[in-house]
Amino acid sequence: QVQLVESGGGSVQAGGSLRLSCAASGYTYSSACLGWFRQAPGKEREGVAAISTGNGMTYSADFVKGRFTISQDKDKNTVYLQLNSLKPEDTAMYYCAADRPVVCWSGRWRQMNEYTYWGHGTQVTVSS
Repeated sequence: QVQLVESGGGSVQAGGSLRLSCAASGYTYSSACLGWFRQAPGKEREGVAAISTGNGMTYSADFVKGRFTISQDKDKNTVYLQLNSLKPEDTAMYYCAADRPVVCWSGRWRQMNEYTYWGHGTQVTVSS
């Protein structure tokens, strides 16, 4: 049974930082595309970043480049999303998702319907 468990969310002031974690189990971690998505109230879920766990290649949305960084710890089967210079508009529920490596390298990593497995999310709230 595949499980993705997010943690690390919280409430911070603008300019602050958080590190989100996604612990994966029941999946071939070494060969996967793990993505981070976010969804703000009243808005669609959007892709933030992804990592191909086999070769470590990373992908990021333009709106977070220079502020958010995705990384992994293969020994812990865990993917991280470092959030820096947070803005109020970053307030959202952040989700981790997993599927085959092809989702990453084919360029479809930002499309939520490409992912089979999802976590329950972790809330990030940024106040001004």
